[in-house]
Amino acid sequence: MPTNFTVVPVEARADGGRDEGAEQAGAPGPPEGAEHERPSPGDGQPRENSPFIGSVDVDTESLSERKNMALFEEEMDSNPMVSSLLNKLATYTNLSQGVVEHEEAEDSRRRQAKSPRMGTFIGVYLPCLQNILGVILFLRLTWMVGVAGVLQSFLIVSVCCTCTMLTAISMSAIATNGVVPAGGSYYMISRSLGPEFGGAVGLCFYLGTTFAGAMYILGTIEIFLTYISPGAAIVHAEGAGGEATAMLHNMRVYGTCTLVLMATVVFVGVKYVNKLALVFLACVVLSILAIYAGVIKTAFDPPDIPVCLLGNRTLSRRSFDVCAKAHTANNVTASALWGLFCNGSAASTSCDPYFVQNNVTEIQGIPGVASGVLLDNLWSAYADRGAFVEKRGVPSVAVPEESRAGGLPYVLADVMTSFTVLVGIYFPSVTGIMAGSNRSGDLRDAQKSIPTGTILAIVTTSFIYLSCIVLFGACIEGVILRDKFGEALRGNLVIGVLAWPSPWVIVIGSFFSTCGAGLQSLTGAPRLLQAIARDAIIPFLQVFGHGKANGEPTWALLLTALICETGILIASLDSVAPILSMCFLMCYMFVNLACALQTLLHAPSWRPRFRYYHWTLSFLGMSLCFALMFVCSWYYALCAMLIAGCIYKYIEYRGAEKEWGDGIRGLSLNAARYALLHVEHGPPHTKNWRPQVLVMLNLDAEQRVEHPRLLSFTAQLKAGKGLTIVGSVLEGTFLDKHREARRAEENIRALMGAEKAKGFCQLVVSSSLRDGTSHLIQSAGLGGMKHNTVLMAWPEAWKREDNPFAWKNFVDTVRDTTAAQQALLVAKNVDLFPQNHERFGGGHIDVWWVVHDGGLLMLLPFLLRQHKVWRRCQMRIFTVAQMHDNSIQMKKDLQTFLYHLRISAEVEVVEMVENDISAFTYERTLVMEQRSQMLKQMQLSKTEQEREAQLIHDRNTASHSAMAARAQAPPTPDKVQMTWTREKLVAEKHRNKDAGMSGFKDLFSLKPNHSNVRRMHTAVKLNDVVRERSQDAQLVLLNMPGPPKNRQGDENYMEFLEVLTEGLNRALLVRGSGREVVTIYS
Repeated sequence: MPTNFTVVPVEARADGGRDEGAEQAGAPGPPEGAEHERPSPGDGQPRENSPFIGSVDVDTESLSERKNMALFEEEMDSNPMVSSLLNKLATYTNLSQGVVEHEEAEDSRRRQAKSPRMGTFIGVYLPCLQNILGVILFLRLTWMVGVAGVLQSFLIVSVCCTCTMLTAISMSAIATNGVVPAGGSYYMISRSLGPEFGGAVGLCFYLGTTFAGAMYILGTIEIFLTYISPGAAIVHAEGAGGEATAMLHNMRVYGTCTLVLMATVVFVGVKYVNKLALVFLACVVLSILAIYAGVIKTAFDPPDIPVCLLGNRTLSRRSFDVCAKAHTANNVTASALWGLFCNGSAASTSCDPYFVQNNVTEIQGIPGVASGVLLDNLWSAYADRGAFVEKRGVPSVAVPEESRAGGLPYVLADVMTSFTVLVGIYFPSVTGIMAGSNRSGDLRDAQKSIPTGTILAIVTTSFIYLSCIVLFGACIEGVILRDKFGEALRGNLVIGVLAWPSPWVIVIGSFFSTCGAGLQSLTGAPRLLQAIARDAIIPFLQVFGHGKANGEPTWALLLTALICETGILIASLDSVAPILSMCFLMCYMFVNLACALQTLLHAPSWRPRFRYYHWTLSFLGMSLCFALMFVCSWYYALCAMLIAGCIYKYIEYRGAEKEWGDGIRGLSLNAARYALLHVEHGPPHTKNWRPQVLVMLNLDAEQRVEHPRLLSFTAQLKAGKGLTIVGSVLEGTFLDKHREARRAEENIRALMGAEKAKGFCQLVVSSSLRDGTSHLIQSAGLGGMKHNTVLMAWPEAWKREDNPFAWKNFVDTVRDTTAAQQALLVAKNVDLFPQNHERFGGGHIDVWWVVHDGGLLMLLPFLLRQHKVWRRCQMRIFTVAQMHDNSIQMKKDLQTFLYHLRISAEVEVVEMVENDISAFTYERTLVMEQRSQMLKQMQLSKTEQEREAQLIHDRNTASHSAMAARAQAPPTPDKVQMTWTREKLVAEKHRNKDAGMSGFKDLFSLKPNHSNVRRMHTAVKLNDVVRERSQDAQLVLLNMPGPPKNRQGDENYMEFLEVLTEGLNRALLVRGSGREVVTIYS
């Protein structure tokens, strides 16, 4: 429904004055030549280039707009006014995104300035007609009618045309869902299905277009050597039966020369090809009109086209003229036919048995529409290769054990025929429906022209093909229809003999139409490859995105010519056609898939102007294309799908990341939503448990990751399976730190890509590191996909004097994970952990199992050994036995437990002998407690200083309030005014200082706490045993003791962990969540 706009001008001020806000005296402008830094989008994600948003140029007109719209000045820095937006909409031209991204700015402006003027008829309808009506119509359609019969031929054409019609409907919906830039079908598929599918199908479409050029060139040479100039053959047959081989060699020689000539024409200038396009199209139209005229003429004046039969077998008229066994001439009774079947002219000469037993007859090859021959041609006549072309209903005397010796003038079937073979040969004749969409950049209104022109062209060509099938079956004798090369017609083109006024109309018209189609293929295929290369989704193809200074794809043309040459070397039109069918069917299948996918996803951006579509039609078209692929040739179909699959995986693995808002991404989002809604929110079953890791990374001042090997260890632990969330915290407020946060997130994502750690990045800006870490532990993940394990690095700088409280965040994180019932992994000496490219040639992964907290200690080495870094390491499990334990029985029980867990490992039980606490343990404990007391004193001094400042503030506030009260009320001598004097402040400071000094003096008279001594004794003793047994281990996994319930001993807890892991190269402290993560049951 059209919308009417009324433009109402805003009247200027009567006094002619200027806006006061616009007259800012002395407002400095940017220096000359300085560039304005344009703010990036809020989320930092790359967007598709838009000619409307974010492209405002500051000129005189925009300055005047700013005066009148001062309220929207900040918005106008990045967004245009409606007037400029509508102006750009009116002058916008259809450009492919690849051009906008990769061409120079001058070239882009030059292309935008060019206004397309082609309408529906010239821009879409006629190009589609030219591409659909071609070599198959002139060279193979009559043969297909004769072999398959009218009914099955009608079925083949109907199915193929239905397939293209459904594809055209889907293509019309996609083409009218917004502006379609130049690039046509590739652009539609890639932007609808994503870069992986777009690249794979785009390359298949490119290969199909390239092999189409080879097919058209082979058709051109076949017409030339068979029907125009048979004497031009360079290679001649040697011996009987060598004609087919000689023909193949001639096709290769002439085809290569023709390819070089056509490639040169395309290289010199495409404008010559475009100028000749209408001439070639006129040849096609005149040829079709001549066919219909010839059919009409046969109704009242059938042509005299005699066909010679021997029995019921068709004879080739290339080597004889008179269809008779013998005749009298110059008193000599003989005939050319007699000489072909007999050894001499005498009556006693031995002849071919079939020649002797059967009579020679002559029938009319084109009896006409009114002859009733249609009934004879309704049914199929499939035959094997080398079979005789026989007429049904004619009596024939069979000869037993007949040898089909070469040299006899029979018309033989050159290929084995079946319904599936004919489908593969015929389908290329209905391709070409993308010709209009490929010219979308040159159309005046692509959204209107593409659906209308394409569907009308399919309807027209479908009518032509179906009517020709019926008319050929009604006019031409069956043996002539099955005579592929017109041998029974003295080498004339079958469809040419039918045409009026002359067979040369069809011969010349088909020759030029196939030449034109070949030129069009060699013109379009390099541009398609150039568009794919410029999108940079396949790295090794980027060289083909370059060309001449005017943009012509020189390198792409060279590759196209080489691939086309491979098709020409096949030298058989019937063998090349199924290859085309596979490529185009795969392309059409994904066009239908794209439309069905977009329709079912109900994306807000899916609003096509073409309304006559439905997802069921697209699904039917997709299914039909898939079925036709296997009907044509199941092994070609498998090869095409394998090639497309390899390209898909290559793009997924090495290709560039592109966000095109494609349907596959939307499908992934819907599938993810569906899966998340159906995943249980509770903990998974033990058999499904795997570590879903939240990796806590620390960042330096430049927002770079401090310990990148922590991500390497994550990738080795996960091996691409399960959930990985990489989290980090920036201190500050989001408004002040959003740029740093974006930079840090980019750095983390880049490191994740380099370390091949697949997962998600979640960065939090918080007022404190402690709060941010707690927020991540609580809220990371979504629904049932939440982490159950936290991985972090050991705080190596927890003893540094400049930051004596760095350990508090670590201890609080341990408490948070315990409260959240999550496992915790702490990597000690993480910078010594191996990178992904390193390989351990041997060694051990030692597990020190002291406390059972769910079995995570058993599971982690098993997961690590799945990665190639740790694959050759052996697993050893150590457990600690006390004095009252039976170590022998413990070892047997542990081996049985591991056997049921299906984990192979060496088992060793270490006996911890109770002995006296050493002096070293006392000394270590004393040093620890002295340090702890010093930290408390420092904390107390800091607290009292803050209390002192607060007291001064409160006293001053009270003093001001009292003065204000006295000014308003009479004096009250009963009230006493307290003041905070300088002397009192100095005395208070000295008092606090003396108290602090006395506290520090008490440090030297401390005695170690008995509980701390016992804990330190355990840590020292266990560390000695671990270092003795696992000093050379590649990795040591230890139970991580929990923090004390009393927060007063947090600093001692850090010292215990330090002593426990002292002297170990690589250590991983493991604290389970308390729930079982391994099970012996299936």
